[in-house]
Amino acid sequence: MVWPFSSSSSDGVKKTSGGAFESPSRTNRAKCYEGRDAFFECLDRNNILDSINTKAGQAAATKACGGENLVFEKNCAHSWVEYFKKQRVVNYQKEQTIKRIEAEGGEIQAPQLPTRSSR
Repeated sequence: MVWPFSSSSSDGVKKTSGGAFESPSRTNRAKCYEGRDAFFECLDRNNILDSINTKAGQAAATKACGGENLVFEKNCAHSWVEYFKKQRVVNYQKEQTIKRIEAEGGEIQAPQLPTRSSR
């Protein structure tokens, strides 16, 4: 089996002369995003939020969405898989916090960068 981001893949990411990995191609990124989206859709269908931080979540995700997860992990670099799975949880928590603040009558305001006149 050849991993798309391994140095032995003819169309995957190759290492530079310094040993670092080159950025994945547009095609590889598209495959990664498709795999991620399919995996996350499966998690949504099965009411699983966290597939990385808890053993129970990992087990539930493997049982319900094991095939989708394999495709996701095959088509993305490990660091990307970890990032996307963690970001899914962070984004959910952020949305819930915003909903709670708004339900309590608060307003969410984006932070403003200082302007020249306010320095």
